[in-house]
Amino acid sequence: MSTRSTAPVSFDALPNPRGGAVRPAELALAEATLAFEQRRETGAALLRASHALRTAGWLSAQRFADALVRLSPLASGEPGEAEGARPVFGAALGDFRAALERHNLRELCCSPALFNHYSALCAQLAEHMSGSTVAFEDLALCSRPVPPTSLHAQSADQLAHLRARYERALLPVLRSQAGTGSAVALAVTNAALDELDTVFAELAGPDPYDFWRLARACAKALRTGGHALRETDARRFYARCNLALADHARGIERAPRSLVRATLALLWRDYALFGAAAEDAEQVELLHDYGLTVDWHVAGSQPSEMLWEAGARDAQSSGGGLSTLTRDLGVLTVNAHAYEDFLQTADASIEALAAHARAANQPEKADPSEALQAGDAAYRLGAAACALGLGHVALLADALGLAWRRRAHAGVSTPAVRAHVIVSAPAADTLEQAAEALRATLHKVAAGVGPAAASHTQAALAALTHAIEQGSA
Repeated sequence: MSTRSTAPVSFDALPNPRGGAVRPAELALAEATLAFEQRRETGAALLRASHALRTAGWLSAQRFADALVRLSPLASGEPGEAEGARPVFGAALGDFRAALERHNLRELCCSPALFNHYSALCAQLAEHMSGSTVAFEDLALCSRPVPPTSLHAQSADQLAHLRARYERALLPVLRSQAGTGSAVALAVTNAALDELDTVFAELAGPDPYDFWRLARACAKALRTGGHALRETDARRFYARCNLALADHARGIERAPRSLVRATLALLWRDYALFGAAAEDAEQVELLHDYGLTVDWHVAGSQPSEMLWEAGARDAQSSGGGLSTLTRDLGVLTVNAHAYEDFLQTADASIEALAAHARAANQPEKADPSEALQAGDAAYRLGAAACALGLGHVALLADALGLAWRRRAHAGVSTPAVRAHVIVSAPAADTLEQAAEALRATLHKVAAGVGPAAASHTQAALAALTHAIEQGSA
């Protein structure tokens, strides 16, 4: 993974100068900002922003906007009325407005800075009305299907031995403090993390959707990004894995859905924000197994990343970004050249998906490699739609890619692996209907129609989600 820039900004990822913009939302947030500074009502403008973001399919951003809407009456009140809400609201509104103008959908999903604001907003709401606990995955995986994961059966003695090793190694990790302690203490903590990684590897079973396989990948990502000893979410991950190991020892066959979602979101975070390098190929393949895509980047230095950011800003200000020739697709304004490029690549992907779906109706010709190719075609389409800002298209394409991955893994020829696949392959007609829904949506996009989720798109996503998540805990 590339390193984070040291540029003095509060965001986490690179801007997307060719990405689409939801101008009605940007204008509404500007209006809300002015109203907030003048202590006037902000709710109506924020509601317009939320509606525009929902129409565009920027669903994580819509969830953030909805939190602003709920807190706006408290933050815009008279001095002395819930005054603690005002600075929290103002900081969140300012950073959210700036992030939205960077046109990077993955950042809007996975930014720790935005999530910290979101948590603070919800904490303020909880002080004045009933609320629920929020988690990072609530934003990162908003509306995405997540498949269930298995806990591979092992002997009671083996599990007891592994749990004892895990608990011994867990204690120094939970007690450690990043950046403090002696070199000896740091060495002890790193040795403990090594032991946890080893236990994850020994726990992993043959199922591609084995939870410990996912946990091992998450632990690797946390250590690579320098988060393992620094973040509360990382410590919580290690502690919750200990509870999952206790469940495993009691014979429970599936990991808790909430833990799977949290683990997947932590694994995806840095790859979504910074992209992946060649050495991350195994991690990216696992993310594909769970319906998530990333951009590929050559891991660069901090100076090179800062140059990229400067170039992106120059491109936008000098006419290389949305200030040049644009197309309006309902609430979404896109760069005309990026739009034409997307239509060309999307056409090839949708033809491949339709062909694979037709072939899937012939069981005698079922081939896991063909299913993997179909999944890759869907992911190419999803990644391209994400880059352009077509949120609904990206979400449906990624879900279809995940469904094809599930079908590929369900069709493997190794009996030891096939016996542990815990969800049957999605039906061929479900895959075909989703491909046709994508085709119909892309025809509308090509005709310049807005990106709002149509009923057939929502129905296709619901059917895919059911096929992917059926039987989940």
